[in-house]
Amino acid sequence: MPPFIVLLAIAALILFFAMLATRQTAKSRRPLRLHRKPVMTAREQQMYHLLQTALPECTVLAQVAFSALVTAKGWANRNRFDRKVADFVLCSQQLNVIAVIELDDRSHAGREREDRERDAMLKLAGYVTLRYANFPTQQALRADIEQLLLQRGDVVPA
Repeated sequence: MPPFIVLLAIAALILFFAMLATRQTAKSRRPLRLHRKPVMTAREQQMYHLLQTALPECTVLAQVAFSALVTAKGWANRNRFDRKVADFVLCSQQLNVIAVIELDDRSHAGREREDRERDAMLKLAGYVTLRYANFPTQQALRADIEQLLLQRGDVVPA
């Protein structure tokens, strides 16, 4: 291949990458267009209030990132959970996790395998996940938590 063609190809590549860099810089300078959204859906808000009412001695955290609950060595492992969020985390007054609570709705239909994988991940880290497709009664919710605490040998809240 003649040297001038090699030089021409190199010059074309340099020009291409320079244009690409300029384009990326221009994109990053565009103003962000952000919009508010509710922290929880109406259904999640209803479950949040149910948890607070049924278990007033507990602390209810909502929309908790898995990265606040679990850690692992290496990016490959962390990438498996870093964008996942638990609906609710029920904690003792000392902020020890009692259970992760998931409120399943129609969006979970067909995603049962993913839900099992999420639950298995949390179980591996020592957490119990309680899933509710429908709103339990206050009494049923309280009974579920008391049963869980009894199984673990923890003190049942009064």
